[in-house]
Amino acid sequence: MTTRATALDRLASLAAAGGGWGYQPGQAAHLEPTCLAVLALAADRKRYGALIETGLAAVETNRAADGTYRLTRGRPQAVWPTALVLFVERALGLPADRLADTADRLLALESRVLKVDDETADMKIDIDLTLRGWPWAEANFAWVEPTAWACLALRAVGRGDHPRVREGMHLLLDRAFDTGGANYGNRLVLGKSTEPIPGPTAVMLVALQGIENEARIDAAVGYLRQHAAQTTDLEHLAWAKLALAVHAGDAATHDFLPELDTRIAGALSEETHRTDGLGAGPYRLALAALALDTADRNPFALGKNVTPQPPYLRGQGEPDSAPPRLGEVFSDGRSLTDRVKSKFRGWLVGGLNRLRPLPPTGAVHIARADSYNAPLADILAAQYEHFRQFVPLAGKRVVLKPNLVEYRREKVINTDPRVIDAVITLCKREGAAEVIVAEGPGHWRNAQYLVRESGLGAVLEKHGVRFVDLNHDEPVKSLNLGRLTGLDYLYLTRTVVDAEVFISLPKLKTHHWAGATLSLKNLFGTLPGICYGWPKNELHWRGIPNSIIDIALTQPPHLAIVDGIVGMEGDGPLMGTAKPVGALVMGADLVAVDATCCRLMKLPPERLPTLMLGALKRLGRIREADISQLGEAIAALATEFELPPQIDKHLLPAETPASVRV
Repeated sequence: MTTRATALDRLASLAAAGGGWGYQPGQAAHLEPTCLAVLALAADRKRYGALIETGLAAVETNRAADGTYRLTRGRPQAVWPTALVLFVERALGLPADRLADTADRLLALESRVLKVDDETADMKIDIDLTLRGWPWAEANFAWVEPTAWACLALRAVGRGDHPRVREGMHLLLDRAFDTGGANYGNRLVLGKSTEPIPGPTAVMLVALQGIENEARIDAAVGYLRQHAAQTTDLEHLAWAKLALAVHAGDAATHDFLPELDTRIAGALSEETHRTDGLGAGPYRLALAALALDTADRNPFALGKNVTPQPPYLRGQGEPDSAPPRLGEVFSDGRSLTDRVKSKFRGWLVGGLNRLRPLPPTGAVHIARADSYNAPLADILAAQYEHFRQFVPLAGKRVVLKPNLVEYRREKVINTDPRVIDAVITLCKREGAAEVIVAEGPGHWRNAQYLVRESGLGAVLEKHGVRFVDLNHDEPVKSLNLGRLTGLDYLYLTRTVVDAEVFISLPKLKTHHWAGATLSLKNLFGTLPGICYGWPKNELHWRGIPNSIIDIALTQPPHLAIVDGIVGMEGDGPLMGTAKPVGALVMGADLVAVDATCCRLMKLPPERLPTLMLGALKRLGRIREADISQLGEAIAALATEFELPPQIDKHLLPAETPASVRV
């Protein structure tokens, strides 16, 4: 089995040419994997001293003028790595004045507080919306992982008694499930319970170490121990070990730690030298090396000198200054020159949109596929005959973007792996030069876990196809060609931008806010989490239709293939029920494809704001008379989908006027 020393040597060999580490081999340095790698290699400073120094130098190149840390080639608002840098600086013994300066900058960062009103009450959220923590990006809401890192780092440097830290720790406890664990979102969505996730649970537990007699902490320990006993995923195992090692006061947890070491070593052996995007890159290697070293050296253990703080009580020890008002939170600090430039870009984009040609064909093909055991590759090949002239695959670098949200064995949440298998087969038959499957889930950071558990991993291995985690891919600053969100730029991913053919492969599902999630909504997963956080909430509060159309106008897919063999109705995209339709839908006009899918669901597409905006922005065609229907008639396969509860308030009126002001 792979040992800690072997993992460290492998990690050292993957250093970027200019110093530091990326998330995957060959990637330029990013702050998070560099921080964790430096922390891991510090176990043997004599051996790895030069790499540690170049790693720290790489981190320093990302220090902003205000003393925070943001990836210089990434989204400027993504300030969350500041906490990791502070934690590593303290662990490596940097000077006290340097630590104090970074800590002050971290304390100055503050999350947006959601206003409590009738609308938020309708969301049936059971958390305290008034608590302030730390966001992934400036002027956003607080989430468990960035808040946990901030509390951990500030406690480590002796700021644990600060009211912000105490409030942050209270927020963590407030977000935890009574039954154990935490996740990247909320415990409830529209009154229905979500599920805990190992990663944020572990980071939360590390931040809350030393606090006793808290039922939710005990439950989280139990949840993490149970998950770690069942999983073979390296990232989950490593995080579980790091968290359980600082909560090993009970016999069950203490006795489980040696077994965890064995399981981590086994997972390392399986992942270390894989090059298909499903192996142990620098991020996972660093976590594993740190986890295997907790008995001798655990930089995550705060030690007995860090006194846990009592629960936060509002009004006790509050800072003298009031929290920023909402208008102040959203102040972007741009100069007059920047604002003028923004206006000019908006004018330019508006002109381009008015001149935008429609997709070359509005044809949509519906093929009957009664089950996933049907000859799907042959069915797709027959459909593709109608689109080859518009979207040739021969000799092209093809990127497939399935819908991979999260994995629940009993739910039909994701694009079925057998459909992805058939699409890969089609691409190979057509002579594609390279096929890549890529996804950036909004609810999970550990995409490799989802790929394996969903069955997609076996498909990729069968075809020798590489997977790219778009959440941690290289960001590409791109002029926002939609401007509906008010954002001047979008940060896309290198893999998608460089695709010669980009294909959206969604699942046919309802959506409790968008009405339906199809080939356009699927594009949320193309924006990297390292820029927008998890669950990419900023894209929601800027308006789901606005965000979808902005992305689609800026980086439009060339083709859509919708898995409608078995869809999801009711409270989609996660909580709904299976709905057999028996259809595969293909087209090069994504608005037309999604409108056709809505008609298959007996959901009038004119009621969906996303599709109406797309049509108005000339992204595609929505009127049935403008869409050339190929293959099966809509009426032959149409079946009424149960809609999500309370969806009417998110849809346009049943009688939509002919003209809608954008």
